[in-house]
Amino acid sequence: MAENETLECITEHERILQEIESTDTACVGPTLRSIYDDQPNAHKRFMEKLDARIRNHDREIEKMCNFHHQGFVDAITELLKVRADAEKLMGQVTDTNRRLQEAGREVTAQTEEVIRCRIQQMNMATTVEKLQLCIPVLEMYSKLKEQLESKRYYAALKTMEQLEKFFIPRVSQYRFCQIMAENLPRLREEIKEISMSDLKDFLESIRKHSDKVGETAMRQAQQHRTFNSAVAKQASMGHYTKPLYSLNGRTQTHNGLMMDEDTGDEDEADEEILTAQDLVDFSPVYRCLHIYTVLGDRETFENYYRKQRKKQARLVLQPQANMHETVEGYRRYFNQIVGFFVVEDHILHATQGLVTRAFTDELWNMALSKIIAVLRTHSSYCDDPDLVLELKNLIVIFADTLQGYGFPVNRLFDLLFEVRDQYNETLLKKWALVFREIFELDNYSPIPVDTEEEYKLVVSRFPFHDAEIEKQDFPKKLPMSQSVPQIYTQVKELIYASLKFSESLHRSSTEIDDMLRKSTNLLLTRTLSSCLQNLIKKPHIGLTELVQIIINTTHLEQACKYLEEFITNITNVSPETVHTTRLYGLSTFKDARHAAEGEIYTKLNQKIDEFIQLADYEWGMAESDGRASGYLMDLINFLRSTFQVFTHLPGKVAQTACMSACKHLSTSLMQMLLDTELKQISMGAIQQFNLDVIQCELFASSEPVPGFQGDTLQLAFIDLRQLLDLFMVWDWSTYLADYGQPTSKYLRVNPATALALLEKMKDTSKKNNIFSQFRKNDRDKQKLIETVVKQLRSLVNGMSS
Repeated sequence: MAENETLECITEHERILQEIESTDTACVGPTLRSIYDDQPNAHKRFMEKLDARIRNHDREIEKMCNFHHQGFVDAITELLKVRADAEKLMGQVTDTNRRLQEAGREVTAQTEEVIRCRIQQMNMATTVEKLQLCIPVLEMYSKLKEQLESKRYYAALKTMEQLEKFFIPRVSQYRFCQIMAENLPRLREEIKEISMSDLKDFLESIRKHSDKVGETAMRQAQQHRTFNSAVAKQASMGHYTKPLYSLNGRTQTHNGLMMDEDTGDEDEADEEILTAQDLVDFSPVYRCLHIYTVLGDRETFENYYRKQRKKQARLVLQPQANMHETVEGYRRYFNQIVGFFVVEDHILHATQGLVTRAFTDELWNMALSKIIAVLRTHSSYCDDPDLVLELKNLIVIFADTLQGYGFPVNRLFDLLFEVRDQYNETLLKKWALVFREIFELDNYSPIPVDTEEEYKLVVSRFPFHDAEIEKQDFPKKLPMSQSVPQIYTQVKELIYASLKFSESLHRSSTEIDDMLRKSTNLLLTRTLSSCLQNLIKKPHIGLTELVQIIINTTHLEQACKYLEEFITNITNVSPETVHTTRLYGLSTFKDARHAAEGEIYTKLNQKIDEFIQLADYEWGMAESDGRASGYLMDLINFLRSTFQVFTHLPGKVAQTACMSACKHLSTSLMQMLLDTELKQISMGAIQQFNLDVIQCELFASSEPVPGFQGDTLQLAFIDLRQLLDLFMVWDWSTYLADYGQPTSKYLRVNPATALALLEKMKDTSKKNNIFSQFRKNDRDKQKLIETVVKQLRSLVNGMSS
């Protein structure tokens, strides 16, 4: 078994060696690993086997080398011999080549020189021929460059056209011509861009200069309006009319005809007339228009120009937020608009079709609507009449200026009527303050005049004529207070202020007269009337002041006819004209006078109520004091002194005030007797009350105010008198028998009134010691009272049913 294992091991090692020799080195690993996986010490035997195999291969290599060594030595010896021959041959070839090169070098040089000369001759001839064709092209292109550098774009476009049609086609085969041909469209676009850039600069410049152009145009229009009368006079004399103003190369005469600038009189040299060309350089527009026309793109240019001008128009028409604060804001606004349309008018007449009349009319209609809306809005913010007046003057000059260029301005003059209403409103507000100040500073007393000069001064300010006062010696007093001539003067001032607005509105005298009268009516019926009404209602205005106010309004009412004459003298319109508006001052002053009269009646009644509140009757007194009450005497003295002040009032006013006071006094005394809180009244109190009523009747009969007929004033106390007489005489049989008869002695005594007073006396009689004895001694009298009460109640019930 040991021998068998040894044989197997040897066989295995042999196989491994063969595998190592026949396989790639990278695959030896698994083979070698199998040696170590076998029996122990197997690798030692394998190493011995491997060493034996290596020694065997070494012996074979050595045998092979020994066999081929002599042949190798012979081959090396032959190669050494060939090298020596090769080096010798190389030397001979190099020497031969050197001699050949030296021999042919001169011939080659002469041949190349001849060839080069021939080529140069041919090139020169060809070049001369081609240059004769190219030089005109280059000259034209150079000319084009010069024209571009000198900004002669229109001539440059003509040069390009010649290059393309005549010159470049002759030498189109050359590259530089192709480059030229390719550059020409680009140059055209550059010219379009440059000209468009110039146009944009022009548009920006004209936007900045529109203010100056408009200012010049409006100033010349104002001069034209100022000297219009002189121009009309010259025209009527048949002389040539000197042109007055021009901003677009055309001169407008007084009759509206347009004349050339060079046809004027020699006197034009004395006055420089600025035109639009003097203020604005229009050459960029002309140049750009020609360029786009040549390029066949005129429509694009026209559309662009119109679009940009529309945008500028909208910017020009946009006002500043604070424009209404100063007249300069309005002036700048108008100057810019006028400048814009003056430029458009010049473009319209200086170019053919760039802008049309339809386009300018469309712009103007759009602008006019915007202008009217802006002015309507901003003028409503203005509360200064002077500023509104200046605005009106600016609008008139603005309208006249643009009308001179053919733009319709009727809507602007229509707007002036709205501005006039705003102007009138601001005037009324201003005059309201003036009137209030006059009323506050007035002393409400007649005007004292000490000398003839003072009298003439007052009469010069107010149309006062009174023969009786004129006959009086100085010093004397005029019936009205100081506020009357001041108010009259202020009304005339308002008429002057309204007249200022009516100037230059191109309206007839009749229309101006109507404006002045309407403004004056508004002042009288609204402003002055409101101020008077407020004055009358003020608590510090007393009876004396109210009396003076009535006198003042009477004189102001009488002065209204002089105001109408004043307006007539201004407008030269007869007051008999059919459509002439009448002044409403009469109704204004009548209303104020009626309000003052009503306030007098109210204040008199209030004063009477104050005295009545001081009454302190002892309603249970046994008998009267024998004299009238103190409060009543004070009241009568107050009424006497008050009615003395009424001497200057119209008779009916004083009489009405006196009658109203007496009726109110009578009513108040009656209410005092019938007061529900008053439960008992004695006969002594009735007697005392009768004494007070007697004093009232004496006051009424003394004629405190002249003009009453008979005992008219005493009738105010007839109800009290008949009632007191009934109780004082105790004449119930007569009252009951004659009740309802027109001839009754106690016709004014109401049964309910008599019943109320009798019941108060009946309650008193029950507790009065004087009447207690009477009841015991005369029960018939008590029964009579009961019977009267029953009959009165039946009368009252009969009236109610």
